[in-house]
Amino acid sequence: MHQRFVLILLLTTFFTGAIAQKQITVEDFTTKNTFAERTVTGINWMNDGKFYSTLEGNKIVKYNIATGQPVETLLDGNQLSPALIIQEYSFSADEQKLLVLNSRESVYRHSFTAEYYVFDRAAKTLTPLSTQGRQSYATFSPDGKRVAFVRKNNVFYVDLETKTETQVTSDGQFNFIINGTTDWVYEEEFSFVEGFYWSPDGKKLAYYRFDESAVKEYDMQVWGTVLYPREYKFKYPKAGEANSSVEVWIYDLASRQKVKAALPEEKDFYIPRVQWTTHPNVLSVSTLNRLQNHFQLFHADATTGACTRVLNEKNETYVDLELLDDLIYLQNGKQFIRASESSGFKHFYLHNLDGSLVQPITTGAYEVSTVVGCDEKTKTLYYTGTEASPLQRQFYSISFDGKKKTKLSAASGTHAINMSPDFQFYLDYHNSTTQPNVVSLYQTKKNTLVKVLEKNERLTKTTAEYTLAQKEFFTYKTIDGTELNGMMMKPGNFDASKKYPVLIYQYSGPGSQNVTDAFTGSHYYFHQLLTQKGYIVVVIDTRGTGGRGEAFRKVTYKQLGKLELEDHIAGAKFLAGLNYVDAKRIGIWGWSYGGYMTSLAMTKGGDTFTMGIAVAPVTNWRFYDTVYTERYLQTPALNAAGYDDNSPLTYAANLQGNFLLVHGTGDDNVHFQNSVAFENALINAGKQFQSFYYPDKHHGIQGAKTRQGGKKV
Repeated sequence: MHQRFVLILLLTTFFTGAIAQKQITVEDFTTKNTFAERTVTGINWMNDGKFYSTLEGNKIVKYNIATGQPVETLLDGNQLSPALIIQEYSFSADEQKLLVLNSRESVYRHSFTAEYYVFDRAAKTLTPLSTQGRQSYATFSPDGKRVAFVRKNNVFYVDLETKTETQVTSDGQFNFIINGTTDWVYEEEFSFVEGFYWSPDGKKLAYYRFDESAVKEYDMQVWGTVLYPREYKFKYPKAGEANSSVEVWIYDLASRQKVKAALPEEKDFYIPRVQWTTHPNVLSVSTLNRLQNHFQLFHADATTGACTRVLNEKNETYVDLELLDDLIYLQNGKQFIRASESSGFKHFYLHNLDGSLVQPITTGAYEVSTVVGCDEKTKTLYYTGTEASPLQRQFYSISFDGKKKTKLSAASGTHAINMSPDFQFYLDYHNSTTQPNVVSLYQTKKNTLVKVLEKNERLTKTTAEYTLAQKEFFTYKTIDGTELNGMMMKPGNFDASKKYPVLIYQYSGPGSQNVTDAFTGSHYYFHQLLTQKGYIVVVIDTRGTGGRGEAFRKVTYKQLGKLELEDHIAGAKFLAGLNYVDAKRIGIWGWSYGGYMTSLAMTKGGDTFTMGIAVAPVTNWRFYDTVYTERYLQTPALNAAGYDDNSPLTYAANLQGNFLLVHGTGDDNVHFQNSVAFENALINAGKQFQSFYYPDKHHGIQGAKTRQGGKKV
């Protein structure tokens, strides 16, 4: 489950008090891009270590790393005949060919179809990858001789020299069999759709195969503009219901023979990650049981399919998915680095190929975030982490033996790093509460700044013209004494002798984090608009959110909503005790999980909040998908109380205050069914509320003028 940017404007009985400053309009952050933040995108570090390329204005431009100056335009989409919009691109291994994506059409959150083209730099020719229909997720083989892709649930590859197209699978069928990509729940909750993988020597293709036949369909009405609406049915496994049966197969290009990875027989399990080791005949396969508290790592023989278990770990609650993302097989062919929370905090560990532990690499009462680079020559691991503060992400290096730890980033705030494959350079994308994104190029040796590529000077000037409210961090204690983090933005003409209405924004979902030392954040300019109208806006991270270790994050296990609601009530009481807060005008809003918490706060939360806005809320976790829901609540059969004791449906009769319920009828993620059921419960309870539904809009409620609606504040 994920957050989305704002679509609505606040509509309450709160007073407003505009001040003498340049006023933000809805159009400023919906259609006019007044606060557009510039960045450096489409970076491809080139092989010789002296150049990188980036996508600028429909051109792929090559830059000299040392000078930061452009030296060549590799491809100009505007100069092609006919002109071609370059949406994404990638290089072949020898950089002599470019794979260009055009005409992308989204399916769900990550999935899409597109038209791909191959550009030969030497011949200056651009040719379609295939003329047999649209493609998805096209990827060069490691030797650059072939490109694999998915079409209509089947896997194909094209030999670039002969232009021959080979079909690897043939049983793909919508709502039945999927090859080379994922079903809905894997896409949404395991966050990937490219489900095929070239072996290191390019001689084999491993791929996922899903059998969805046992999964029940969700029937979504599509209204459109026609006389008779149509039905769109797709496989969606709700909590406790049947999942797809999932397999991993390996295809040999030379023999055209396939073999299935012979994972241990288990009725119901997940395969959330697959990757090749550095051995061209050894495939790495990660599995989780249905409750996601038992993780196993297998190495599969790509010739026979035989699997050897390398790691076997159980957790009292659940294994966090992000731990599986940081798995690095070293080129020495003898070791790998992986992440674990065995110490209570996420850290990196060095293992032998058979799974035996060599040693911890990072340790301490803080979390590492992501691996940035792994330099085997110097035995150095580069990563970001929270050691400086849970609110920040700083950049570090450390040797494989856990020594020589060095903090490479200097400024406070949030750093995201893009490192060159040879580890000689890196791009630092840095922002903080007071500074928009600054992109800087560094030479890793001596950590030397080469050039600032983007300063966002225009945005800095614009925000000064609008006198944006500054973020003020605070902490408060919830009922069990746990200290929680919050952030507050006040009106520009703030007067501590006056009383102000407060709107609390929250998401509150497991592992999420909204209170950070970062420039914007979710719905930032909407919140800035509200401060200009006389509101104080507060953001709170409850127990169960991220950045503070396993115990803090997993305390909500089997009881989603319970502790988070306690924390929001405690937060409202804390705010009500401030001299400048009007205790009778404290509101709360949120989207998705935040919509769920808002609905719970306005019902089970009693009369704590004067008003609430719930956008696309889950109203009972029985309506939501297997992977996300059962990870935190187990199945309804095992934990019925966890589903019902903190469901807004259970407490509809307790609704107090002004309540607005918003949903898109085409939401394939949190189904419109959630709001229909909640509205029905509220009606039956005789409760007054407002609702606003966006026809055919998905979970993000984007498109047309949906984000301009409701201009009266």
